[in-house]
Amino acid sequence: MRTILQMVQLTRLDCAIASAGLMRIALAQAIHHARHRVVFDKPLAEQPLMQSVLADMALDVEGAVALVMRLCRAFDLAAGDPREAAWARLLTPAVKYLVCKMAPALIYEAMECIGGNGYVEESILPRLYREAPVNPIWEGSGNVMCLDVLRAIEREGEAARTLIGGLVADAADLAGVREAAAFIETTLSGDGSERHARAAVERLATLAAVAALRASAPTQIAELFARTRLVATRGATYGASPLVATEAAAILERALPG
Repeated sequence: MRTILQMVQLTRLDCAIASAGLMRIALAQAIHHARHRVVFDKPLAEQPLMQSVLADMALDVEGAVALVMRLCRAFDLAAGDPREAAWARLLTPAVKYLVCKMAPALIYEAMECIGGNGYVEESILPRLYREAPVNPIWEGSGNVMCLDVLRAIEREGEAARTLIGGLVADAADLAGVREAAAFIETTLSGDGSERHARAAVERLATLAAVAALRASAPTQIAELFARTRLVATRGATYGASPLVATEAAAILERALPG
């Protein structure tokens, strides 16, 4: 059983990496198309609404890639560092939950950015879209991941509190970090923890992504991710995050340099 559980952890990591990679490919396809498709005498990528959509997608990709790379680092260092071992042990299901859930929606949005050509089989996007749903299902569906987080916190409460405190310390200067940590601790330790586990686990993984971006990305990217994912109330679709034109342009240039 111990060997099987170790294998499952690695496969869950693999699912998260694969989903982040699928998202990155889809984003690159959408940005490239938008830069070369001219609509009303102007490239689609220069149209304000399309910029908002692409930049919002790019922020999610930034967060997903930073998060899975941070998780990979925890796996690499776990044998000699108890803090990294706890990171890998407690956050693997949360990371898999969030990143794998994000991928199908983002790939669909990339398909819509391209339009009809993105839907037909000659495009790469239908293949990505068919592949994406397997990762949130494989090696434990969303509810299973949330229950695993609850079990890990119940079993290793002190390690979990230390881990969350570490995430806060890593990104304490960013908006919404302390409030997110308080919500996670209150929700996951309360009487209705299972009922509200999805909200708390999503918040936990998002907080970990903010901390990962704070360590590896330009300050502006980490600040925008925290502001739009931890503080602001996001809309149900891409393009609804509160980004101004200069922020969107900077995000897109970083996502796929022109």
